[in-house]
Amino acid sequence: MAPVPPNRTPAPRRIPPTKAKTGVVHSLTITASSVDAGLLALPWSTPLDEWGKDTIVSLPKGLSRHLVRFADLSGRVVAVKETTGEMARREYDMLGSLGRLDVPCVERVAVIDGRRTPKGEPLPAALVTAHLKFSLPYRALFTQVLRPDTAGRLVDALAALLVRLHTIGFFWGDVSLSNTLFRRDAGAFAAYLVDAETGELHEGGLTRGQREHDLDVARTNIAGEIMDLEAGGRLEGGVDAVAIADGIMSSYHSLWAALTDKESFAAGEAWHITERVKRLNELGFDIGEMSIRTTPDGTSVSIQPKVVDAGHHQRRLLRLTGLDVEENQARRLLNDMDEFRARVSRLGSDEEMVAHEWLTRVFEPVIKAIPWDLRAKLEPAEVFHQVLEHRWYMSQARGQSVPIAEVVSSYIDDVLRHRRDEATVMGPPTETMAIPVITAAIGTIDDDEDDEVDWRDLV
Repeated sequence: MAPVPPNRTPAPRRIPPTKAKTGVVHSLTITASSVDAGLLALPWSTPLDEWGKDTIVSLPKGLSRHLVRFADLSGRVVAVKETTGEMARREYDMLGSLGRLDVPCVERVAVIDGRRTPKGEPLPAALVTAHLKFSLPYRALFTQVLRPDTAGRLVDALAALLVRLHTIGFFWGDVSLSNTLFRRDAGAFAAYLVDAETGELHEGGLTRGQREHDLDVARTNIAGEIMDLEAGGRLEGGVDAVAIADGIMSSYHSLWAALTDKESFAAGEAWHITERVKRLNELGFDIGEMSIRTTPDGTSVSIQPKVVDAGHHQRRLLRLTGLDVEENQARRLLNDMDEFRARVSRLGSDEEMVAHEWLTRVFEPVIKAIPWDLRAKLEPAEVFHQVLEHRWYMSQARGQSVPIAEVVSSYIDDVLRHRRDEATVMGPPTETMAIPVITAAIGTIDDDEDDEVDWRDLV
């Protein structure tokens, strides 16, 4: 199937020509949907690897075949990648197309072409993308060593992203942990595409061979990335890099089957349709279109989803509260809202009114209790999720329910203060942080279960 060309970029905006020391007039070309005046202040006439500390922002980044630097643009952080003009424009267009399709990916900012040094020597073009707030490359998601459960959650998140990309007909071509950013998502991770350089959009969808090619590339790249950590002594002992890489195959095939497999049943068992929709909703997907066919004799029915949309819980929470969060965070917040309706609220079945009451009486007081100097640690929804987790552990330790005000105070002092800021993580990805030690006796948990309580699972 022929790939669909990305939507055409807007007409490039030419910056007034400047005269180099050679006497030759050159012009800088900026392609952007809306130009930030701060772009003109960046030192485009200087090679990227020579940009000064007054421009560069120190952030951990993944591996890349191109030179990438983070820079300060009008008070926000952007990633600048040097590449060819053609490849920069192609990736800029592709990121725009993926953004319009509501795919988790970085936001494009601009393409800078026509760069030259003061002596008139040509410089590579640059692609500028917005830094994804509260996101981390996989190497920054652990402090000293990568634990098996963290590696598994990263691979599961990447598999979910790949399924989502394949459902819209996107062939990635270079699937890897390094080409992905991760956000915390209520105990799991949400994956975002960073590098669309090799990607193609196919209007008629992908063939099985194209999907399997992406999977094979993913498996190979992940194994190499995990082995690289192992060689550097940053992999917990006993972890099998190949087994972790194989995990993307099973995760992908399981989710793909749930979304696309055909299901047949007797004509009198129409409840299977409702069950299929419910299962997809639980996975975080809505069905936009479903094929339903009966046999000529009318004795059996087959169903197959044709169009599925990710973000089932996100959309419901956004509609009820205006909170725009990750899918698992939305699921957790909705569960707490349902519990609030059952235990506390007197508004009955009026979902919108209950949601407003929960937002103002439960969610917002917790978030407002976080000191200003700690609010860059985690996203508000992730803070709320961790407060709920902290409440459960405190209640288990005491054998009784603990007031939320006491839980929030304990969480702030014992957990949140010891975290690094993730709004824009500064410093090297190998920095360490203090982890609190549980000293109180845990009366309601059997001694045999003590090994299951690990503070690293909570941070």
